[in-house]
Amino acid sequence: MDSEYPLLSKINSPKDLKLLKEEELPEVCNEIRAYLIENLSENPGHFASSMGAVDLIVALHYVFDTPYDRLVWDVGHQAYAHKILTGRMEEFKNLRKLDGLSGFPSPLESECDTFMAGHAGNSISAGLGMAIADKCTPGNENRKTVAIIGDASISGGLAFEGLNNASNHPNDLLIILNDNDMSIDNNVGGLHGYLSDLTTSAGYNKLRNRMALYLKKKGVLTEPRRRAIIRFSNSVKSLVSRKQNIFEGLNIRYFGPIDGHDVRKLVKVLRDIKDMNGPRLLHLYTIKGKGYTPAEEDPTIWHAPGCFDPDTGERFIKDDKTRAPLWQEVFGETLVELAEKDERVMGVTAAMPTGTSLNYLVEKIPERAFDVGISEGHAVTFAGGLAVAGKRPFVAIYSSFLQRAYDNIIHDIAIQGLPVTICIDRAGLVGEDGVTHHGFFDLAYLACVPGLNIAAPTDAETLRNLMFTSLSLNAPLAIRYPRGKSNRYDKEASLQVMTPGKGRPIRQNENAKIAVLALGPVIKNALEAADKLSKEGIETDIYDMIWMKPLDTDLLRNISTRYSGIITLEDGIIAGGFGSAVNDYVQQLERNPKIINLGIPDEWIMHGDIPHLQSKCGYDSEGIVRSVKKLNGEI
Repeated sequence: MDSEYPLLSKINSPKDLKLLKEEELPEVCNEIRAYLIENLSENPGHFASSMGAVDLIVALHYVFDTPYDRLVWDVGHQAYAHKILTGRMEEFKNLRKLDGLSGFPSPLESECDTFMAGHAGNSISAGLGMAIADKCTPGNENRKTVAIIGDASISGGLAFEGLNNASNHPNDLLIILNDNDMSIDNNVGGLHGYLSDLTTSAGYNKLRNRMALYLKKKGVLTEPRRRAIIRFSNSVKSLVSRKQNIFEGLNIRYFGPIDGHDVRKLVKVLRDIKDMNGPRLLHLYTIKGKGYTPAEEDPTIWHAPGCFDPDTGERFIKDDKTRAPLWQEVFGETLVELAEKDERVMGVTAAMPTGTSLNYLVEKIPERAFDVGISEGHAVTFAGGLAVAGKRPFVAIYSSFLQRAYDNIIHDIAIQGLPVTICIDRAGLVGEDGVTHHGFFDLAYLACVPGLNIAAPTDAETLRNLMFTSLSLNAPLAIRYPRGKSNRYDKEASLQVMTPGKGRPIRQNENAKIAVLALGPVIKNALEAADKLSKEGIETDIYDMIWMKPLDTDLLRNISTRYSGIITLEDGIIAGGFGSAVNDYVQQLERNPKIINLGIPDEWIMHGDIPHLQSKCGYDSEGIVRSVKKLNGEI
């Protein structure tokens, strides 16, 4: 290890990094990139973003006194080098594995991770809170806070709210905009480069500050005049650089753009601006996948490429045309099919066209497909506007990200009863992305919304039919489905309208005393459990409930009469979820069979592969077997 990474192997904390000479920093960056390639080629993670932020991370830890000075990460896709430099180099080999490091910054993991960073857009708001708190804490007035945010995240509503607040309250927050969406152009050099050097120099800013204090003392520089001067200064810089930026109107000092891969230049600039007063923003241009040619050439594919050959860049993906399609692919193909038959159909997503397979519609009928960026609330309200005007929008958003659009679902869709179909991707446990990305709250937080139908398909055919059914409903419908493979299906099969609130029996035996009521694809676990139990002479009946709302109350009455015990099964939080809805209904009946609810318990579930996580939560096939035997023993 020492010979392969001679500098990096000596760094166990940011203090060790500071012992190096400045001219050694580029080699540290090279070693970090080599280490990322070596590890992520075998243990997949978020690759391109982390490769692009290496130089920035090295410079930040070299200049600032971390962890006393706080680095607040946005999303966390870019923070792998941060983990490596903060004492987690060896543990990095178990990134995203069960009981290993999280794929995202987490205060539960290290004091160097100042704030949870799984959903985009929160770093400015969180960092501002920390910066203002330090100003109000004697002895902490000079503590530094740096909020790092990407060019995609800064387009989100929360980021704009944070920027607006930063411009109106006294604080010394430094915001770093890591812009990796475009290459560095000629404007970085020449006069523009001179201006960047001038405005970030310590001498210039000391003189500027002294003049400001003098003019304030004389009563010449009032707060409104100071803000006007900042706006004028930013306007001049925009004129010279031939680039406009929104920050000039927010009284936030703007520096850049500069090359985010020149680590020594970054060190100089950060040193010059770190002690400035007031909010300021440093704009960096970086390249996703920097240092690895395949990732630089196709950063979208290399965002999370899976395993690959580090020497050739060949990704180890089975091109098996006979494999079962992913759930998102079933959605994407069905959406195109519906759009070709019905001109009212439109598709909306929030920065995830490939992740949700809305890109299928983008390719076929681009004028009816909309990617609104990292703006989930806007996506839902925008869809509401489409529906009011006679369209039938399908909004595809990951379950955990849909949480940010909860008010929009209630206020802008459900109250008005608008026919918007919300397709909830990555519902349930998602695996290695972990606690910030699991989608197990949607059933609970949507179930209490009046007028909103909720369904979970067991298979691809049911997903297709539910999407088709939504076109005949004059009401909103939420359809949830998980990450991963669905099943092979007949794409030519006729689509069928499904009756809301109607479940179906899947497995029945006249000797069964226990019924398992399953919602969604986890019914596979129930079927596996039933096969195991049958070999032991214990029969278990299985029902596919399909709808959480409206519940199939006719079926529930019959089940309560026939069986002595019921097990509810869902890939979601039990509290307030499907099991809770069944409990609430069954307890009103004359005959109340004993019920066990299986799903995600009332606790945070971290990262790991899905089979292990389901086992931990107790709703894998073995967990179901135990529950059936328990009920049989109590009856």
